[in-house]
Amino acid sequence: MRESMEFDVVIVGAGPAGLSAACRLMQQAAEAGQSLEVCVVEKGSEVGAHILSGAVFERRALEELFPDWQERGAPLNTAVTEDRLYLLRDEQQALRIPDALVPPSLHNPGNHVISLGNLVRWLGEQAEALGVQIFPGFAATEVLYHEDGRVKGVATGDMGVAADGSHKHGFTPGIELHARYTLFAEGCRGSLGKQLIQQFDLNAGADAQHYGLGIKELWDIDPALHQPGLVVHGSGWPLQGESGGFFLYHGDNHQVVVGLIVDLNYHNPHLSPFEAFQQLKQHPVLSAYLSGGKRLCYGARAIAKGGFNSLGKAGFPGGLLIGCESGTLNFAKIKGSHTAMKSGILAAETVFAALTQEASGTDLQADFSARFQASWLYQELYQARNFGPALHKLGSTLGGAFNLLEQRLVAGKWPLTLHDRQADHLQLQTLQESAPIRYPKPDGVLSFDRLSSVFLSNTNHEDNQPCHLKLADPDLPLQENLPLYDEPAQRYCPAGVYEVIRAEDNTPLRLQINSQNCVHCKTCDIKDPAQNITWTCPEGGGGPNYPNM
Repeated sequence: MRESMEFDVVIVGAGPAGLSAACRLMQQAAEAGQSLEVCVVEKGSEVGAHILSGAVFERRALEELFPDWQERGAPLNTAVTEDRLYLLRDEQQALRIPDALVPPSLHNPGNHVISLGNLVRWLGEQAEALGVQIFPGFAATEVLYHEDGRVKGVATGDMGVAADGSHKHGFTPGIELHARYTLFAEGCRGSLGKQLIQQFDLNAGADAQHYGLGIKELWDIDPALHQPGLVVHGSGWPLQGESGGFFLYHGDNHQVVVGLIVDLNYHNPHLSPFEAFQQLKQHPVLSAYLSGGKRLCYGARAIAKGGFNSLGKAGFPGGLLIGCESGTLNFAKIKGSHTAMKSGILAAETVFAALTQEASGTDLQADFSARFQASWLYQELYQARNFGPALHKLGSTLGGAFNLLEQRLVAGKWPLTLHDRQADHLQLQTLQESAPIRYPKPDGVLSFDRLSSVFLSNTNHEDNQPCHLKLADPDLPLQENLPLYDEPAQRYCPAGVYEVIRAEDNTPLRLQINSQNCVHCKTCDIKDPAQNITWTCPEGGGGPNYPNM
């Protein structure tokens, strides 16, 4: 029998959306002179441990939530000073795009280069000061329902379960967290959010959600090469024929962050996003800054980039999906933190109104939808609705031209909406249809292997626990994925989790899952062509621990 705790609101996930919602709930309660019990449960070992983003940050939502953010010491220390956009033609050549030909959404005046993890840690401090209870190291693994089907809360996972399902010494059962309303802010492809979308058919009528895999490193570089506030974006090589792009941001303390986003609608099963990223760093546009530097940290995370057209319903009986859980990232800006925060603020105002009305039957979806449509968040996402579909349908050259014209001439208000309704996992071609790709071996200076990279993510999972990567059909990877695609999980996973173990005569024996390496990026759950892999939460506190990421 599990113990239970009662709250007014339970929030799953201590990211920008979840913590913004928690803060706004407590602000409203204080303004109304009311008492409110709000709990945030976070699977990471600490607040910010699992947070990974570029990040160039737009302050709009932060200024609404905390107008005195500067006095409070929010870690926004490096203002953007310059934007540069490149098209990489090959491993040596690059074309810098004139500013006049860069879509307005990729200009960043007034924005800041930040560590989103550090901003989230700061938000956690603000939330706790307002009276929010935050429980890091506890993974919400189950949605709880009332008898009438309304969401009742969540249960955290058991601690101390062995791989065979037996209880180890120190076994502790999970706890049920009951709430009048539950907000799910797990981030992109949340495991519980995925269940809720299916349970309540929340995506009915929306385009398929689209995703990208973002891989990022933090570097110390030569102070003479450091330009605080310089923001570099680009596309092209080494992703010829596939969509995606790179970034390099100069932060503070002589550090830069460098990364590659690979759209997960890619076609060639030989593509390895990790190896493409390592190859990318050899290009002079990036190596000019990285040479002589030291790599400090590595991480990877999927992003939901379908935008406005892929937004389903956020509300269901008893709760809401918020932030990247519902897909609020603005891909035209390559930014999702400010939009996640705004969705959390809107959700908090929706839920507080429902709480004060004392009406358990309040239609959260209708109220949230009305608030969303009246907000700048709706306007921003609507204006960017064609950005991703244009690139997918027309390619980077024609799609880029379309986006430039639409954004510059009519600010995204053409009476035309492009759609991309085919899911990313359906896009893979077979081996016979695809050209092989050969990547150079890592040099240990600018490019590295997966295992040394995972080491820098500080990833750790409790030994002897059930594998959190579930195969619906354990035979399918070798029987179907291997002959058709050479089992693409070996390449799309940026952490070396999936390995096909072969015998000496080169016949495959088995698919080995190195779940200890998992950085919780969710790519396998998204890209597997048979949708045979389900990512579930491991024991709480496991996974990466990102500093300054």
